[in-house]
Amino acid sequence: MKDYIFTSESVTEGHPDKVCDLIADSILDAALEQDPLSNMAVEATIKDDFILVYGEANTKAVLDYEKIAKDVLKEIGYPEDYKVTVVVNEQSKEIHDAVNKNEDGTLEVAAGDQGIMFGYASNETKELMPAPIYYAHLLSRQLSKVRRSMPDVLKPDGKTQVSVEYRDDKPVRIDTIVVSTQHSKDVDLEEVQKIVREQVIDAVIPAEMLDENTKYFINPSGSFVVGGSFGDSGTTGRKIVCDTYGGMGHIGGGCFSSKDPTKVDRSAAYYARWVAKNLVAAGLADKVEVEVAYAIGRKEPVAIMVDSFNTGKVSDAKLLEIINKNFNFEVGNILDELDLRKPIYRTTTNYGHFGDPKLPWERIIDLEM
Repeated sequence: MKDYIFTSESVTEGHPDKVCDLIADSILDAALEQDPLSNMAVEATIKDDFILVYGEANTKAVLDYEKIAKDVLKEIGYPEDYKVTVVVNEQSKEIHDAVNKNEDGTLEVAAGDQGIMFGYASNETKELMPAPIYYAHLLSRQLSKVRRSMPDVLKPDGKTQVSVEYRDDKPVRIDTIVVSTQHSKDVDLEEVQKIVREQVIDAVIPAEMLDENTKYFINPSGSFVVGGSFGDSGTTGRKIVCDTYGGMGHIGGGCFSSKDPTKVDRSAAYYARWVAKNLVAAGLADKVEVEVAYAIGRKEPVAIMVDSFNTGKVSDAKLLEIINKNFNFEVGNILDELDLRKPIYRTTTNYGHFGDPKLPWERIIDLEM
């Protein structure tokens, strides 16, 4: 398709799924801060005032799971007194031994699971992200900023959605914007709509992307007083489309939050994004997708694929040759080259894991052709 409308959505930090993602990544960062070699996969589920923290951990770190979870809720802006149940066991010895191989006295890191991962980049925005998810995240981030400035009016839970019109495969205008935000019971719908239109939408969406035919739906369901875990349940890892490319391109087999970098679901997806972004940044294609696949216990991938969607200035075979010349997908190298054993993962939880120039997999390098 050359002419079409593509839609992506984002959610705020107060969405119950994102609450659970932030609990999981806060636990991971706390472990890595004390023990950079921690192997972690500790997740969370929330409903009403109940939180379940569960999973596997192999770490020397001393972690207060209950306090971390409760601190996350307070930080986001939920004041309730939550009850926390913790069910965390040590990681399976079989998995741990397969991932951490000692050969000749040195640590050799292998993939923590089998799986497929995708990295994507497009020259539609300066961050080399697809336009629909880029604008959806802009709105969610701004909505969170505005609600923190008026906590008696707007509340933490919210969602955004942007439909972008493409002509000849290029984004030209925004057709529809949907924003739903939790709010105080003392605020009427018209006031909420005015705040969102003026302080959220108009504040961050470029005027040239809007026109007289752009449609706006702000709290289209009407009242949205009950939100967060009292309006819905939440679980770690349920927002992988929001976390990646908004449905543009393919989606890998696993989520990111909670997983330490030996889990290639996370680290190899970051690396694949880095590869794809650098190919686009070098002007080798307008958009690129990189797929990589691993087997548990093996350090190198079993396959790498690149697709430029017929936008390449060189062939896909040449792009793969450039990838092999400049990048090394071995698990240990990914951890070292992107410096992934640091406690950086809370910063990735909200508003997408890609596009923030401060993250190591977003930096641009010079490629050897």
